[in-house]
Amino acid sequence: MLSFTPVIAAAIPTWSIVTIIILVILIAAFIALAIAGSKMQKKQQEAEANMMVGAQTVSMLIIDKKKMKLADAGFPDIVLQQTPWYLKRSKVPVVKAKVGPQVHSMMCDAKIFDSIPVKKEVKAVINGIYIISVKGLRGPLEAPEEKQGFFKKLLKKAQKKVDEGNKALAAEKAKNSKKSK
Repeated sequence: MLSFTPVIAAAIPTWSIVTIIILVILIAAFIALAIAGSKMQKKQQEAEANMMVGAQTVSMLIIDKKKMKLADAGFPDIVLQQTPWYLKRSKVPVVKAKVGPQVHSMMCDAKIFDSIPVKKEVKAVINGIYIISVKGLRGPLEAPEEKQGFFKKLLKKAQKKVDEGNKALAAEKAKNSKKSK
């Protein structure tokens, strides 16, 4: 009669088993995030396509722009009622603009918020109270300055100090060479 003896995993150390399990879990989480991300990207593309269907091009004078809470922005009550609860406290880019004779508070796309000029007239593509894109009415819009990070600012300051030091050395060498002649 044959007897079956189970193979004991004593040959594999415990730490390697734990490492393998953690790697499998991380790979599964990465795959799940990739699938969820692609689904969300498809939804966003469909929503953008739907917004472009009903879009209108309007000439408007931008009065003010700022990021503020949805409740403080002065939008109609229906907008606040249709907003999900988790987005009601978040800050959104709001533009106050004069469209024709009326002044409206409008929400804009976060991508174009920095490129919207204040106190200037623009031609905007809007859908309801949402500004999708902006073009300059009289010439191109000025490109906003890119924000510098902490390390870029630090590097710029250091480079400025080095340049000042080099100028001082050059001036001192020129002074010493005149004295020696």
